[in-house]
Amino acid sequence: MTDDERRVEIEYCTQCRWLPRAAWLAQELLTTFEAELTEVALKPGTGGVFVVRAAGEVVWDRREHGFPEPTAVKKAVRDRVAPGRTLGHSEKTGR
Repeated sequence: MTDDERRVEIEYCTQCRWLPRAAWLAQELLTTFEAELTEVALKPGTGGVFVVRAAGEVVWDRREHGFPEPTAVKKAVRDRVAPGRTLGHSEKTGR
């Protein structure tokens, strides 16, 4: 897997002052995927944007899904960068 495939980008709206939210989510992802991710980038944007991309694919868009719960984003990122990896207690078993 290339470095680009293990990269996450969080684009956030500077006008809405969503940097703290983006930074918190970046911290959550780096803590969970410290061995799997090569980078979590924060990308300033405008117009109410809050989009999470993993391996170049949009995995969460606030305009479609609202603000994410960390577990939902972790599952989406995991599916791109570490398929088959368990998220432990935050992921329900017995599906």
